[in-house]
Amino acid sequence: MAASASVFAAAGPLIWRGDVTVARGVVGDVAKAWEKAGNGKIEVQSFNTASGLDALEKGQADLAGTARPATGAAEAGLTFTPVAWDGVVLITHASNPVTNITMQQLHDIYYGKITNWKELGGKDEGINVYAAASPGDGVEWSLRKLVFGRGNQPVAAPRLYVNQAKLEEGIGLDTRGFGATTLSGAAGNKKLKMISVDGVAPSASTVASGAYPLYTQLYLVTNPSSPKAADAKALVDFVTDGAGKALLRSHSLLPYADGAALVSADAGRRARILASVGAKASASEPLTTAAPAAAAPAAAVAAAPSRPLTKAEKLAAARAAAKEKAAAKVAATPTKKKRSADPKPAAVLATNDPLRASVATSSDVSVIGPPSATCTKRPPEAIVRTPVRMALPPAVFSTTSTPAPSVRRTTLSATAGSRRFST
Repeated sequence: MAASASVFAAAGPLIWRGDVTVARGVVGDVAKAWEKAGNGKIEVQSFNTASGLDALEKGQADLAGTARPATGAAEAGLTFTPVAWDGVVLITHASNPVTNITMQQLHDIYYGKITNWKELGGKDEGINVYAAASPGDGVEWSLRKLVFGRGNQPVAAPRLYVNQAKLEEGIGLDTRGFGATTLSGAAGNKKLKMISVDGVAPSASTVASGAYPLYTQLYLVTNPSSPKAADAKALVDFVTDGAGKALLRSHSLLPYADGAALVSADAGRRARILASVGAKASASEPLTTAAPAAAAPAAAVAAAPSRPLTKAEKLAAARAAAKEKAAAKVAATPTKKKRSADPKPAAVLATNDPLRASVATSSDVSVIGPPSATCTKRPPEAIVRTPVRMALPPAVFSTTSTPAPSVRRTTLSATAGSRRFST
């Protein structure tokens, strides 16, 4: 170990860049343990998924992190290694009286059908929906993949933040706020309330058992062609060994290798969620769940098998398929007005790029900066309605408004390295 440690130190620090979710739950404490073990330093550059993957592809980082699997040809050359399971949680302000929503209500909130907290048993006031503005953000992609069947689903979320850390700050100041983050990020935050889904509260134990339905994998990403590929692989192995597992559990994460039952139940879980909301998985976004490197005993896997769909769930899925077929038939009829078989939610600006997150059409769009940006406490309305000036290396966001006959359209663009994203 001493010899290998000296090699790592001589090669200089490893640079990790990526999703703030992975930085907080996985990399932060692991970097300290790695250095304490004599393996050298890790430079942690926490921002978002797009900046991390772009830097890894260009050789500006040795590792990246994300809460979603690889998507698209541009990421095909990278190696995505799942290291942990994390709950995807819905949050609101700690004082909000709403404690539980159904899966259908979750779907309808993001689709723009439910817009008032009164419809969820709360106060008679509007729901301020927050989302991460980053294209292909891991948490947002994973949630939309679960609830809508495709990670690039447009949603009615006009309040945009560059990552989950800033989103959490915004909702912590807005009594009407609503958004998604992870269990590892929200646990212990007294300014936030995690909302139960279908009566099940998110926790480390309910995620591990599969009782809480919204969970995703956290990945460390490496580039096989990187000069430090061997060192990066050693760090991934360090995360998944005994000491690394203990650090993951301290952040309410389940080590990936300990989640064999979740792997076996994953396909059934996704089918049940989509059936319950009448949605259908996108054929253009195939998803496979890798088996853990250290599989659990067969008896443990058999103890939590994937539950088959109930008659009601099968009927709901059949009805949804029938509706899509009917809509497609109408759209193909030249004598009638063409309608989309997949209507977009109200007030949403769509995009055709599967890696770009769509943004709601609103004059209230604000982008709150990365962790380095200064955030002053102001009334919630001021935060979500007032643009914030900030420096955003390595990605720069800007908003421009173009008046239309009846709608004011807001365009959000982001540049990360050589990529340019617009939503």
